[in-house]
Amino acid sequence: MNTGEPWPGLDEALPRVLRMQAKLHRWAAQDPGRRFDDLHNLVCDPAFLVVAWDRVRRNKGARTAGVDGVSPRSIVAEGDVAGFLADARAQLKARVFTPLPVRERLIPKGSPGKFRSLGIPSVMDRLVQAAVKLVLEPIFEADFKPVSYGFRPRRRAQDAIAEIHHFGTQGYHWVLEADIEACFDEISHPELVSRIRGRIGDKRVLALVKWLFEVNRDRVVVRLRIVVSCCWRCVTFGGVPGCRRYGRACAGWRGCGTRRPGGPPAWRAGSGSRRWRW
Repeated sequence: MNTGEPWPGLDEALPRVLRMQAKLHRWAAQDPGRRFDDLHNLVCDPAFLVVAWDRVRRNKGARTAGVDGVSPRSIVAEGDVAGFLADARAQLKARVFTPLPVRERLIPKGSPGKFRSLGIPSVMDRLVQAAVKLVLEPIFEADFKPVSYGFRPRRRAQDAIAEIHHFGTQGYHWVLEADIEACFDEISHPELVSRIRGRIGDKRVLALVKWLFEVNRDRVVVRLRIVVSCCWRCVTFGGVPGCRRYGRACAGWRGCGTRRPGGPPAWRAGSGSRRWRW
């Protein structure tokens, strides 16, 4: 794309991105050991940047500015979206893009009196994160199993609950609930990058991911959580027998599929605080 050419509209850009994502997903699914090179050109592609900008612009945080004081809404109000996208593309192609520090905010957690730190990236960082996610997501989606629901497109917690309900009618009666404290804070960045290298061979894209981890911290890079979630599962549970047996839920765990004699299956939370019968 020449500098003077107009940027594609969303109606033109979105089908192009979806077609490319379908190809990436198909190639990744057909060859689980394939490493993808030359993905940086997709991150810089005008169509990917236009779609990434649309997602940033429509996000609920579009009113919020990062440390540079610029918000997506202010860019739209000034009518300089094309100039902003052109600047981002030029920095990416010249490999001079450097993420800014996040703007730290404390927001309340579910428990009274408890807060967690939220980092707000700059608009340029959000755009690059969204573009990287558009490229990497279809590749890592091919590695997910049907029982994975977290941070995946067109999947939500209610789908997992429906799956649990389904298996409750098939004789399974235990639900194990676990939570890893500050998972996105404590996860090993070097190990994550090492896992990502298993699929991604483009050093320019790997450098972008590494910079975003180092500057923004993975707990605040919401748009890259699909990558974090996928790799975290591989790092943490990759060596656990039974977690690979996805044909039937928990089929690798002894006793999980037995029905209690004389009664219907019961669902019990791992903490023991709740129990459900179906």
